[in-house]
Parts: sequence; structure tokens; C-alpha cells
Amino acid sequence: MRLALLILTMATSLAAVDLVLPPLTEQGPQPGKRAAITTVEYAGTKVRHLIALPDDWTPDWKARGKNWPVIAEYTGNYFPTSGSTGEVEGAALGFGVARGKAIWVVLPYVAKDRLKNERTWWGDIDATVDYAKTNIPRICAEFGGDPQKVVLCGFSRGAIGVSFLGLHDDEVAKLWCGLWAHDHFDGMLEWKGHAWGSPLARYREEATVRLRRLAGRPLLVCQAGAETKNFVTAVAPTNVEFLNVDMAAHFGTFPNDLVKHPHNDRWPLRDGPATAAARVWFDRIIARDKAAK
Repeated sequence: MRLALLILTMATSLAAVDLVLPPLTEQGPQPGKRAAITTVEYAGTKVRHLIALPDDWTPDWKARGKNWPVIAEYTGNYFPTSGSTGEVEGAALGFGVARGKAIWVVLPYVAKDRLKNERTWWGDIDATVDYAKTNIPRICAEFGGDPQKVVLCGFSRGAIGVSFLGLHDDEVAKLWCGLWAHDHFDGMLEWKGHAWGSPLARYREEATVRLRRLAGRPLLVCQAGAETKNFVTAVAPTNVEFLNVDMAAHFGTFPNDLVKHPHNDRWPLRDGPATAAARVWFDRIIARDKAAK
């Protein structure tokens, strides 16, 4: 009886252990840590992206013939209610599936003054999109990322950005082998006071054009209601999957030791059915050959 109780206690304890984000370092990109990088184009500014190299990365990766998949991420808006900081350092969604096995990059929204990262909405849209176009290929070339296995993900603002930014034009759309949006989607809600997001009819028409650039690539949409499902599948009828994350079952009450609110990007850090499904989706996408995309 005591042994059974001990085993049960140990299993419960192990199940409660959450994936921990890599520590931040100021020593530049390295395995198992997160580093904030200011590129040469933005030298002297506070514009930066975040990168965490895989646990098994070594500087001689090219000689070893090694490469790794890449998961790039756009964060949510600054929204204290949910704990979202709007900063690249606050991201977590992508690491929940990368788990130190892929290059994890958190892309910035470049502010309109091009001197800092924007914490709310897109900043300079063209500059933000161009940042991805420039730096995703550069990161692959410098650190061994496989350019044929780059997945784009995002939470909240970033979930909209997966399509709004990631499918902004044909050039940027070609960077990704798959896309993953958690909690929101481009074209579904009217964002009054923003020319890009209002009126809804025009915004949705433009979102439709963007979504067509998916061109059959795999798409995972989390927390999608019926309207979102109907919109997405009407435009992109193949290779689209939907995943509902039951936050109450996943976390219990809010706030808790990991998140403040059900609207969060940290759920993939905790094991559970939804986390397992997201990881299986990611692993399957990066295992696909280019010809299968």
C-alpha cells in the first residue's frame, strides 16, 4: 500500500513539472540559452530578435553535416491581464514544441520610428515583414537552420500575424513550411481604430487574399470557433487542422503557478493532450519532404 502510494505521488510530482524556458544570456547565441540579437541593419537601436539554439548545437555544425528545423514566433500584444509583455523575451509558445530540438526565433515588430520593438500591434508593417525576410535566411545560413523546415507560430496578436505578416506577400510566404496560430486569426474580428483592421468587410477580403498564399502548406489553428473554421476551410480546404485547448482542464484555476489567465502562450510548456497534439503536429511537419508540401 505504501509503495503504491509512493509511486502515485512520484508520478503526480513528475507530471506537474513544467518545461522551463532557456535562461537569457548576454553572451550571444548558444545552445540551451536565449540571446537577444540586434542585427547590423538596426545597430544602435533597441530593435532585436531572440534566438535559442538547440541543445546539441556546436560551432562545427557545417563540418558535421548537421542542420535543425526552425520555429519562428510572433508574440502577443502588451496585455497585463493575461501576463503578455509584448516583448520578444516574453514569448513561450514556440519553445513548447521546439524543446531544445530546433532553433527557436522570436521575431520583432519593428516600431514606426525603427528604433525599438513595438509592444502593441505591428509597428511599421513593411519593416516588420522585411525583418523576417532578411533574418530567417540569415539565421539558417549562420546557425544551421534547414530553410525547408521553418515553421511560423504566434499567440494572440501573433496568431493574427501568422497570416497578416507571414502571408503578407509571396516572398515572405515562401519562408514557411507550416504555420500555427493560437487564439485569434487574421480577418475574423474588426479592429476599430486601425486602418488595417477596419471595416471588417474590407479587412476580411484582404485576409482572404493573404490566406490563399498558404498554397496548401500545413496550418494549425488553436481555439477556433465555427466562424473561424468556416472562413479558413473555405479559403484553404487542405492541410488545415484545428485544436481546442481546454485551459481549465490543462491548468485548473487561474491564476496559477505558470499563467495568470486562460488567454496565454505558455500552455505548451505543460504536458497534456493539447500539448502532445501540438508537438506531434510540429514533428510531423518538419519531417515532411519539400515535395510533400
